[in-house]
Amino acid sequence: MKEPNLVITREDWSLHRKGEIDRQRHREKVREAIKKNLADIVSEESIIMHDGRKTVRVPIRSLHEYHFRFDHNRQKHAGQGDGRSKKGDIVFSEPRFGRGRGAGNEPGVDYYEADITVDELAEMIFEDLGLPNLEQKKKPELASDALEFRDIRKKGISSNIDRQRTIMEAIKRNMLKGAGGALAIMPEDLRFKTWEVTYKYESNAVVIAMMDTSGSMGPFEKYIARSFFFWMVRFLRTKYNNVRIVFLAHHTEAKETTEEEFFTKGASGGTRCSSVYNLALKVIAERYNPEDYNIYAFHFSDGDNLSSDNKYCIRLIHELLQVCNMVGYGEIEGPYYYTSTLRNAFKKIQNDKFTCVTVKDKGGVYPALKKFFSLLPEQGGEKA
Repeated sequence: MKEPNLVITREDWSLHRKGEIDRQRHREKVREAIKKNLADIVSEESIIMHDGRKTVRVPIRSLHEYHFRFDHNRQKHAGQGDGRSKKGDIVFSEPRFGRGRGAGNEPGVDYYEADITVDELAEMIFEDLGLPNLEQKKKPELASDALEFRDIRKKGISSNIDRQRTIMEAIKRNMLKGAGGALAIMPEDLRFKTWEVTYKYESNAVVIAMMDTSGSMGPFEKYIARSFFFWMVRFLRTKYNNVRIVFLAHHTEAKETTEEEFFTKGASGGTRCSSVYNLALKVIAERYNPEDYNIYAFHFSDGDNLSSDNKYCIRLIHELLQVCNMVGYGEIEGPYYYTSTLRNAFKKIQNDKFTCVTVKDKGGVYPALKKFFSLLPEQGGEKA
């Protein structure tokens, strides 16, 4: 008797999910490209001026896929090069950017705009940031929320499905019924995670934002300062529920402003940085007792300060360091001048709680955020 031919087959269900797999890979590649270019993306004007829109567009470079390329020079041979290629030769290299004056002849690089929510972008920017040197104070009120998965239910939304428990329920049901063959998942097998919002209470914190609005602060300098404070405010309100933010603007005189005025109004006149440090000390003395609050002060300026005022600024910085957990100074270095006399004076301050950064272009905003809000701050003094 002739034995029957037996064929064992296995259906590859991943082929049915090819579209979803490609979309997931695309999202991962876009996220990876964004994370690699955060320094450039953070200071994009379209993001800073998004006017409350939930979705923004960020430019990312096109991604090269491996594939055969035709010889654009239409040479008669096929393959790579002129026929004398060896192992290790570069098959394809990235186009180089032209250098020098005039119109270049080098090929460009394609850029695409990817849609991303402001919340997703903020999550990537803030994932390693936090308020450094937080201390326990008398009355903890600063609460940061977190999600804790504490229960498993039979009803829920698809994004919260617990795959492992769902499969286990399907296996138990099949074993009880003695069913064989492929494992089928029925609606009664589905299990979903549920969560509760928990609050971690920390000490009170107040952040004093100080910005130079004098005549020497041109459009570039103001944009850099506002970009930094835009992300600083969003970071504080994303990670901490009850953090207080005080906005101070100054030229030769300093005043407390609303948040809207801080980000929209300019001024003119000369610069006396000591005025804003004096006002910060006054605000702290009148409203924020250092025994009850963790206090942080951040100042951005172009450094064009009255030379006679620099020594007074150093004295006031030392007074701020006595009541603050951290004091940060950011100097915006324009294309036409270099290190200011104020920053040279600040180099003499040797204190772990004092951090000084220099921002030379838009790409320096993100490193400044990392310097000021690193949970493991470097030693005080000049930071390049």
